[in-house]
Amino acid sequence: MWPNRRLCDLLKIEHPIIQAPMAGSATPELAAAVSNAGGLGSLGCASMLPDGLRNVARQMRALTGRPFNLNFFVFPRPDTGDAVLTQVIDRLRPYYEELSLGEPSRRLPPIGPGFDEEKLELLLEIQPPVVSFHFGIPDAAAVGRLKQAGIAIIGTATNVAEARKLADGGADAVIAQGWEAGGHRGSHAPNGPGDGVGTMALVPQVVDAVELPVIAAGGIADGRGIAAAFALGVSGVQIGTGFLSCDEAGTDPPRRALIRTATDMDTMVTDAFTGRAARARRTRYALEMEESRVPLPDFPQMVALSAPLGGDKDFAFHLYGQAAALNRELPAGQLVRTLVAETGEVFDALSAGKTTPA
Repeated sequence: MWPNRRLCDLLKIEHPIIQAPMAGSATPELAAAVSNAGGLGSLGCASMLPDGLRNVARQMRALTGRPFNLNFFVFPRPDTGDAVLTQVIDRLRPYYEELSLGEPSRRLPPIGPGFDEEKLELLLEIQPPVVSFHFGIPDAAAVGRLKQAGIAIIGTATNVAEARKLADGGADAVIAQGWEAGGHRGSHAPNGPGDGVGTMALVPQVVDAVELPVIAAGGIADGRGIAAAFALGVSGVQIGTGFLSCDEAGTDPPRRALIRTATDMDTMVTDAFTGRAARARRTRYALEMEESRVPLPDFPQMVALSAPLGGDKDFAFHLYGQAAALNRELPAGQLVRTLVAETGEVFDALSAGKTTPA
């Protein structure tokens, strides 16, 4: 059925549908259900300690005999200066006072780098079928060792230059992440919340720029979106928000409730929660931080300052994309099968010269 099988052949999957890693929301049960249905299930592993990473790999292999993906962030060790910290604490202090939280802490946790020698050795030990990277790609030596172990490498790009960098860095496939996507943008360097390219504009330019299989991400939620992506030349799609409503997802009840009533205008891109641009629910906090911008601590140290505010709905960090209103509350395997069937209907209608199904 699929007009381009390059991704299926590379990853040894039946359907070129990747469930986005979504750290904290993607569970082993969700990822395994997607893999068992013929797609590629993914887990966000950026913050996992070694024992946790080994444990989820064991869980995945117990739940599925099919390929799965482990995802990691690539970022340097944070180095937030005292002047930046003082300025952001002054900016946040009124919110802390409003919520009776006391004084913001000046102690930022030592974190990072995002991908290091320890994680590399763990992956070589675990040998997952697929590893994907966000915010860039590790150095050539690390990528080479992973590929020598038979691990397929996928990287995220938010513009053409980043896609070329991934191709030059040894990636086997490129995710072209459009502006519509929920969660953190995969930009290789921190950028402003207003800096982005939409999926329809980005994807064909990335397809033209690299010879690798390209995976479209951002605003794709049903068979119409999948078929449209293939018309732009991709070899597959990645869907995140669409899987947040699945039974197996670790989506918290407040975010599930928000998605049930979501509209296309619910979200915005903000760096006020983590220090890097992410598409999340539009809130008073995000809007006010954008209107009165100050330099923020390096990603992800900003989380230590924003997280205490999150118990109030005006400050909560709910990640999802612009197509959330198209979500279906289905088991993950059923959702994959539905997406495949819908896409087939669109392909058939187009080949027959008919109007595509509504």
